[in-house]
Amino acid sequence: MLFRCGSFQFDLSRPLVMGIVNVTPDSFSDGGLHLQRDTALAHAQRLIAEGADMLDIGGESTRPGATPVGIQEEMDRVLPIIEELRDSGVPISIDTFKPEVMLAAIAAGAQMVNDISALQDAAAKGTVAASHAAVCLMHKQGNPQTMQEQPVYQNVVAEVGAFLSERIAAAEAAGIQRDRIVIDPGFGFGKTLAHNLALLRDLNKLTELGVPVLAGLSRKSMLGTLTGQDVTQRLPASVAAALIAVQRGANIVRVHDVRATVDALQILRAVNS
Repeated sequence: MLFRCGSFQFDLSRPLVMGIVNVTPDSFSDGGLHLQRDTALAHAQRLIAEGADMLDIGGESTRPGATPVGIQEEMDRVLPIIEELRDSGVPISIDTFKPEVMLAAIAAGAQMVNDISALQDAAAKGTVAASHAAVCLMHKQGNPQTMQEQPVYQNVVAEVGAFLSERIAAAEAAGIQRDRIVIDPGFGFGKTLAHNLALLRDLNKLTELGVPVLAGLSRKSMLGTLTGQDVTQRLPASVAAALIAVQRGANIVRVHDVRATVDALQILRAVNS
């Protein structure tokens, strides 16, 4: 399967590791650690050195209960980082649902848009369609302020799959080629622990939609619920979750801990080769 990400191409013969760079004061795991430009850039370069295949830059936390951020403030956070990293040798993804931020980020050098709203905003869809950027279409139920209050599904795997299938079709209808599209079931975005486990267990069913699958499980609360560990102590659980996701068909894993994930995936690949 070929995945085109701006000027980059991946044959996905092995899973890709997407490193997370949160330029925010309030992200659930690393809020405030990389808010300053220099610390964010140093962190990004460290993730590349550890083996990240791509970086996801975010300027607004979308954790449950997060406070919204204005367009200009979000751009002030992320654009200097993207501009500095545009020649880093790996594609840069912008984690945003705002079309204005998408447009500015692509102009600054972003090669991918990671949209938790799956391009349901017509302007966002048009912005990506008019570019060469890849896009990640994510499922969520509700919005970050209220999504974890009472999520309900009849069949979470079927409903998430149906939504993502419809969003793939909408993106293609807008002129976004299939080889630029990635899907994400949205672990923790309007899902209970049982919903998250069902999605991970049957992740291979989403691969049937014919586009790469991205799994973002790193340090999430579901892992804390299962292990009893604080967010700063979830490295083993995060690596285990990434490995399980890859074994069930994930093509990209979005992680905080790049080196540990890369090492674990190398062992998995050696065993399976």
